Amino acid sequence: MEIRLKNKIFQSRDLCLRALDTNSACAKSVRRIEEKMEQLEEKKINKTRIILYLAITFVITFAMEIFVVRPLIQSSDESQALLGQSLIAGMMYIPTIGVIATRLLTKERFAGNLFIALNIKKNLKYYGMAWFGMAFLTVVGTVLYFLIFRKCFDPELGYLKAMYEAQIEMTGAGEVPDTSGLWNMMLQQVVFGILFSPFLNIINCFGEEWGWRGYLLPKLMKQFKIVPTLLISGVIWGLWHAPLIVLGHNYGVGYPGYPVVGILAMCVFCVVMGTLLSYLTIHTKSCIPAAMAHGMINGFSSVGIYFTSLTHPYNVFVGPTALGIVGGIGFIAAAGVMGYKLYQQEKNSEEGLSLM
Repeated sequence: MEIRLKNKIFQSRDLCLRALDTNSACAKSVRRIEEKMEQLEEKKINKTRIILYLAITFVITFAMEIFVVRPLIQSSDESQALLGQSLIAGMMYIPTIGVIATRLLTKERFAGNLFIALNIKKNLKYYGMAWFGMAFLTVVGTVLYFLIFRKCFDPELGYLKAMYEAQIEMTGAGEVPDTSGLWNMMLQQVVFGILFSPFLNIINCFGEEWGWRGYLLPKLMKQFKIVPTLLISGVIWGLWHAPLIVLGHNYGVGYPGYPVVGILAMCVFCVVMGTLLSYLTIHTKSCIPAAMAHGMINGFSSVGIYFTSLTHPYNVFVGPTALGIVGGIGFIAAAGVMGYKLYQQEKNSEEGLSLM
């Protein structure tokens, strides 16, 4: 059917072009049809690359986490368990492996905009959002959580104290600081985290961001409008974490609805964070600001845990980290605003949003 349609178009084109001088409207009509056919063919190739990229990325990730990481972290051997935890960070490079493999297998050129240029000159405000904006949203959610759940806040920093006690018991060296000392150390850690988290984590986070924002996002934008793109890419990103969620990463184990509730919560979290990271990528034409923001989120968004009470345990699905609905309220609000702005930009543009 498709071949007959193409032959019919080509025959019509030849007839129309012969009559170009007397019937230019027909020639224009044929050219519009040809452009439509080219767009359909491009979408078909684009769809194939999306499917292949996701297949490679998910198969490698799930195989590694199920058959390599899981046995290690569940091992009674402490050194094996530590190795397993170290490998979890290595999983962040798999989306980049997926990009390279897909480009090679589909003969997609490593040229044009690969979304890895810094593009700093005209985008300083977006780099500022990636750096200090993410820290600000973390603080907003953490403070709001402790204002609502005041019993969960421990001014004596008992959680941090318990960590020091466990470390001293393990090493047999040092002493636990008093409350004043603990506060000084905590404040230093907060400042250090704000200033350096994006840079200490950017390499690992780039491993993910070149895949999700630098490759998948532009391709989804060719297939869908911006709102479906943000939702689909966020859910995909969340499901990619599924094996780790089952192993207790982020949400622990044994909660009601385990592990399905944790996986669903991770999908929601990734839609929210993915919207923010996509906003940065779309406006800078680079995944580097997204990698910085991702680094800040990974390195700083759990800071509220150190202020929690041991006698009134926190619920990770609520807060104080960005994973909780209260702890993450700043990110949720910002994602709503940025998602709406992207929707408006697409609506007001004749050509729609584009990353290319």
